[in-house]
Amino acid sequence: MKASVDQDGCISCELCTSICPAVFSMNEDNKAQAIEDDIPEENLQEAEDARDACPVSVIDLE
Repeated sequence: MKASVDQDGCISCELCTSICPAVFSMNEDNKAQAIEDDIPEENLQEAEDARDACPVSVIDLE
């Protein structure tokens, strides 16, 4: 499973990075970004929690 963040909709609240720092970080544009690799098994639940907590629903897990 991979994560992605819609850069156009990200409001830079950093909620995802605080919930799941193993998968999400802030880029040079101060927008959230996801790791390019598959989400590690031990971080799947945190990644789902981050997606569900995103106030603008721009995180996709597939």
